[in-house]
Amino acid sequence: MLKHRGFPGRLPGTDFQFVIRRENKKGATPITRRERFRDRRPADRRADAGFLAALIQHFGDAPFERGNLDAGRLSWLIGREVRAVGPFDPTDYAQLLQIDMAAAEASFPEIFAAGAQPGGADDDGDDDRGDDGEER
Repeated sequence: MLKHRGFPGRLPGTDFQFVIRRENKKGATPITRRERFRDRRPADRRADAGFLAALIQHFGDAPFERGNLDAGRLSWLIGREVRAVGPFDPTDYAQLLQIDMAAAEASFPEIFAAGAQPGGADDDGDDDRGDDGEER
């Protein structure tokens, strides 16, 4: 099982898990498409948006391996914002997936809002200090 180094382990400040620590000896937990109803809790919607933002920040629109990404969290996005590359095997850690950017932007426009950084992080590489070392 591929471990995605640098990928956030959970939604900051919550217990919403994004990755698993180790491979399940009984086999990978299957990814099953889950319906997102309008009456879902706001925290669940934020977790979906945070996970998708982390996927976009880490992988962009390039294909990526499922690896240690949480099956439960992927299940909320699979078949909509995240698509299988090739034949879909829901229990394969090596399954290639890819983000459908058009579907992601339609479902989660707040991630793509002007000036917004995916995942709420400042990822321009700048440490927010000027040439004189003072905070901007």
